[in-house]
Amino acid sequence: MKKADVGVALYIVAAFVMLIVPIPSVLLDILLACNIALAFTIMFRCMFAKEVLEMSYFPTVLLFTTIFRIALNVSSTRLILTTGSPGNVVETFGGFVGGGDLIMGAIVFIILIIIQFMVINKGSERVAEVTARFTLDAMPGKQMAIDADLNTGAITDAEAKVRREKIQLESSFFGSMDGAVKYVKGDAVAGLIITVVNLVGGIAMGMLRNGMDISTALSRYSILTIGDGLVSQIPSLLISLSTGILVTKGSKDSDFGSVLIKQVFGMPKACYLVGCILCFLGVVTPLNPLLFLTLGFCFILCGRNMQAQIETATIEGAVDMEEAEAEEIRQPENVNSLLQVDPIELEFGYGIIPLADVNQGGDLLDRVVMIRRQVALELGTVVPIIRLRDNIQLNPNQYIIKIKGIQVSEGEILFDHYMAMNPGYVEEEITGIPTFEPSFHLPAIWITEGQRERAESLGYTVVDPPSIIATHLTEVIRQHIAELLTRQDVQNLVNNLKETNPSIVEELVPKLLGLGEVQKVLQNLLMEGVSIRDLLTIFETLADFATSTRDTDILTEYVRQALKRAICAKFFAPNETTSVVTVDAKVEQEIMGSVKQTEQGAYLTLDPEKTRAIIDSTKEEIEKLESLGKPPIVITSPIVRIYFKKMTEQYLNDLIVISYNEIEPNVELQSVGTVKI
Repeated sequence: MKKADVGVALYIVAAFVMLIVPIPSVLLDILLACNIALAFTIMFRCMFAKEVLEMSYFPTVLLFTTIFRIALNVSSTRLILTTGSPGNVVETFGGFVGGGDLIMGAIVFIILIIIQFMVINKGSERVAEVTARFTLDAMPGKQMAIDADLNTGAITDAEAKVRREKIQLESSFFGSMDGAVKYVKGDAVAGLIITVVNLVGGIAMGMLRNGMDISTALSRYSILTIGDGLVSQIPSLLISLSTGILVTKGSKDSDFGSVLIKQVFGMPKACYLVGCILCFLGVVTPLNPLLFLTLGFCFILCGRNMQAQIETATIEGAVDMEEAEAEEIRQPENVNSLLQVDPIELEFGYGIIPLADVNQGGDLLDRVVMIRRQVALELGTVVPIIRLRDNIQLNPNQYIIKIKGIQVSEGEILFDHYMAMNPGYVEEEITGIPTFEPSFHLPAIWITEGQRERAESLGYTVVDPPSIIATHLTEVIRQHIAELLTRQDVQNLVNNLKETNPSIVEELVPKLLGLGEVQKVLQNLLMEGVSIRDLLTIFETLADFATSTRDTDILTEYVRQALKRAICAKFFAPNETTSVVTVDAKVEQEIMGSVKQTEQGAYLTLDPEKTRAIIDSTKEEIEKLESLGKPPIVITSPIVRIYFKKMTEQYLNDLIVISYNEIEPNVELQSVGTVKI
């Protein structure tokens, strides 16, 4: 057996021995002194414990100390009644604490009893009860939080196991404490009853056995009874105080004393006010001026000292933060953070900072939020977070747009000016600084605030600098939204659809198509400006045709045909005849004859001269549409559409290629030309 186990066993055995076997007064003095020391040890240990589980055996400690203290009470009572000499400790407590006065000792003893019953015991019992109830009620929520962290990968299995064990220990501890505080209360009641027995029995023994008169017996045995009660109630009071400290402990990461002092005296303003009030009372009222002025100045000095400590801590915190940042920069492993690339970045010179600073009235941040919302509604995908940062290497009014860390576009604005664009029907031209609109590279002029109203009245389209940047950023995002769609974005879309339509998701992914193949189809749609917001229709179409082919280009064509209503709504005006360009049958035959199928997909092997002839013919026909102010739309047969688009996209990026199967029956078309070779 371990020495600690032997010591605890002897402690309990000694308590039971004292209940039965009389012990000498010298040994009683030793045990009473040890009991007082143990009570102080428990109190200070509870005071400086950083969390309650450091004293997880406290309910057992309460039980052991209670039985030992009751055994000491029985032993001292036996000595008082039999010999009238219970030892030095009891006699000293009775005489010294009471000042040798029976009435004074009785008053002090009664006060201790009142404090024990009405304040410490009652409060500790109530707090333990409430804490146990709330701890047990919160246990399921804490376990769910641990499971959630484990499922998201925030913690490991080992960490989850440790947290669950800690929750179970806390619930067991507070449940045990709810009942253990009854030991302390019962001990106090027992001590009070034993005191009454000692007083009555002692007087009777003194008069009947020792031949004392009533006054002598009352004086002798009352002092001994009060001493015995005090030497028992003081350790009991310390244990009760320890219980209250433990169940009300709030700090888990700091020492008790430092936290307590900081929370009480840590606000200089409060110390200043208290000091001024005490000085005022010492000067104006008849109270002792020396005492109150001294105490007031002490509080003022305490407040000044606290304020200096706070200022020093603030400076030290700032210095530590700077040193930590510098150390972080010096660390070689910090290079890993530089490897991350932001999907979209908007960098601008210092002259544009007021447009992005909310404190200076800038609304560029709000416009960026609206851009993400607008693209989500229009194309059905979530735009990644747009990083805004200033760049001192740029010109003051210059800005650049980066996609995955690479600059793809740039622009320049003139602060405190407006951009005016001629839509083609202005009544009179106005003077300004010539420039080009950055989004569509249209000619424009910069005008001042004073010219704005007149320009609008003449028919100019006038926009402010934030709108120019926002429009430019929106167009760049539209052009590159396909490559910004990651597999994680697709997984998020799949998860959202699964909440309302789990059957189609389970049928398609990953049984028929992998996540990467679905991503490729969605990217093909976004690349040509087709919204993927109707994800249910897209998935149902893929599920229908994925059993026959896994070619993502072919699957994209099937999906486009299923989305023909949305395509027509986007590119064709309702109740109007739309001018388009068609493709000659011979050209379609040439294109289809040059298609080569491989395991990686299909590609064209068309002769370069024929390719150039088709591109030139397409440009000529498209110019007819542009001269009429119409969008460049080419209509082809379904099987040719995808290959014609691939062939022309490098030369005519804005060309809209639609197949006959993607056109609603109620759409009216008019051909203004045919692509030939």
